[in-house]
Amino acid sequence: MVAADRDLASAEETAKQIVDEGGEAVAVRTDVVSEDDIRAMTATCLEHFGRIDILHNNVGVSIAGGDAPITEIEADAFARITAINLQSMVLTSKHAIPTMREQGGGVIINISSIAAHINYPYVTYRTSKAGVVTLTEHIAITNAQYGIRANAILPGLMDTPMAIENRVGLGGRTREQVVAERNSHVPLKNLMGTGWDVANAALFLASDEAAFVTGVALNVDGGQSLTRG
Repeated sequence: MVAADRDLASAEETAKQIVDEGGEAVAVRTDVVSEDDIRAMTATCLEHFGRIDILHNNVGVSIAGGDAPITEIEADAFARITAINLQSMVLTSKHAIPTMREQGGGVIINISSIAAHINYPYVTYRTSKAGVVTLTEHIAITNAQYGIRANAILPGLMDTPMAIENRVGLGGRTREQVVAERNSHVPLKNLMGTGWDVANAALFLASDEAAFVTGVALNVDGGQSLTRG
């Protein structure tokens, strides 16, 4: 496995966890808004492993990137967030798909968000994550003949550091208030999900058990999307 992150230390930590569990992994520094970095990441994977079986696109930014309601969004912020959330997945797929076609198959998993379908207040995150779903469908139908599957995961409210800490202090809210508010919106036991819930869904979609599944947008949200409207 190649663990790619713009923070090399984070990529190295992930790679170490995999190696400690008996797997094989290398870490590379990759800024997903740079096609040169993506090209180098792809080359590193082929150099070490000789093939690309699974591409897992797990990036996203909203508030931290300057997202805002449509009447307040800055053009630079919209472009920056879209480049991270959507353009990056176009470019990683661009460079992975030729190898997948040549080897006769592969799996692409793109992390979208249920923000694409609910009343999410910030325009760029919702718009870009909706684009991820359409991108995934496009990849799935245009590459099915090559044995390449593409699916999207739409996480709901997750108890992760980025999701929580970026909201602490907004409107004077404490961390406890942020957690309680997010939990209250989840029908399933009134508890947010965790990163493992998304990881387990991705593991299924990457596995042979999902060999006939492509073009799917899978909600992993504790039923939150069922409450819209």
